[in-house]
Amino acid sequence: MFDKIKLTACALLVSAVGVAQEVEFTEYDLDNGLHVILHQDNTAPVVSTSVMYHVGGKDLKNNKTGFAHFFEHLLFEGTKNIGKGEFMSIINSNGGSFNATTSLDRTYYYETFPSNKLELGLWLESERMLHPVIGQEGVETQNEVVKEERRRSYDNRPYGNLLQVVQRNLFTEHPYKDPNIGYMEDLDAATLEEFNEYFDEYYAPNNATLVVAGDIDIDETKKLIEDYFGAVPSGNEVSRTRVEEKPINNKVTDTFHDPNIQLPMFLLAYRTPGMATKDAQILDMVSTILSGGKSSRLYKKLVDDQKQALQVSAINLAFEDYSAYAILSLPLGETKLETLKQEIDEEIIKLQNETISEREFQKLQNTFENRFVNANSSVSGIAESLATYHVLHGNTDLINEQIEIYRSITPEDIKRVANEYLNENQRAEIYYLPKTDDVQ
Repeated sequence: MFDKIKLTACALLVSAVGVAQEVEFTEYDLDNGLHVILHQDNTAPVVSTSVMYHVGGKDLKNNKTGFAHFFEHLLFEGTKNIGKGEFMSIINSNGGSFNATTSLDRTYYYETFPSNKLELGLWLESERMLHPVIGQEGVETQNEVVKEERRRSYDNRPYGNLLQVVQRNLFTEHPYKDPNIGYMEDLDAATLEEFNEYFDEYYAPNNATLVVAGDIDIDETKKLIEDYFGAVPSGNEVSRTRVEEKPINNKVTDTFHDPNIQLPMFLLAYRTPGMATKDAQILDMVSTILSGGKSSRLYKKLVDDQKQALQVSAINLAFEDYSAYAILSLPLGETKLETLKQEIDEEIIKLQNETISEREFQKLQNTFENRFVNANSSVSGIAESLATYHVLHGNTDLINEQIEIYRSITPEDIKRVANEYLNENQRAEIYYLPKTDDVQ
């Protein structure tokens, strides 16, 4: 068994009030490939147990979409030792809380319990990994649940298909072109055999990271983890080679009609580097410069001063392989979408040609330091950060090093990134419009 202690005493998180917080952790691998990360914090009698599987919406089965999100639901159905519907009631009756989320790149399950229920949390997650019941009844039940979620969150929700439209314009080959929730016809056509094969391929311990954070004893927790997870058989190595060969060299224009909206929206979207790159961190800062709060450039200009927009937002949607950078705007009154485009382009050009002021840059640095510290202000937040840094960034040490990456970014970096990625010939221009009776 590989065992490595990470005690980073010199890398500090500096909070808004100047209090330094060191994040210490232990990480090692079980013989079956399960990566384990432990963080001890005995200040409160709370423990978070979580498992992040390196599987998300981009991982297809026989070119069928939506399997990872479907399994987020399906793996609450029950196991050989947990009856149908009992998973959630066990957690609630023992004073715990829980949730699960699926992105295009990973699936994350977590529970928070009083620390004397640590063993229960480990048992529940080991049951999910070792003994799930994947049967026709559960598949049919969850298929209806997912369909209802699709209707509620996508098809019948104002602007619900926004991300899907961005994805299909930025990607033509990579599975990022498809929505995380998938297409219902794919799930309807999937067989029980395909669901079982998908589980066997992606939900093995060697494709998972277990994080336990909170009021624990390290040695005792290691023993419990070996007891509950050591017997889970390892799976085959997951192979991933997913690229988007075709660059965006010419502007793409698209129009989408949404029957659930009354106000049109204009979007600019750019394909940008994956989340583990420094340029992705810089693009996060560009988003804050443009629309992070009422004093940001686009908000102050379009919403406050010129009163041309109800809302404007710049968002770096960071994925593992690539990212999607989007700027969206809702017009106010008679403002035309083309006017919003021109005004937004003016601010992009300024970023490309002018170095931001020292005052604006210092404010930016403070914002990111505070944001980073706040994300790790609870054991559950630390647990998710540890899992994310290991699974999607390949470096758990970023829990303590990330803040130095932010500090290393310069005003010249911001100018360079704006010139490299935010160009007119590299983007999609999307007109997201109300659907009227004359639109097919």
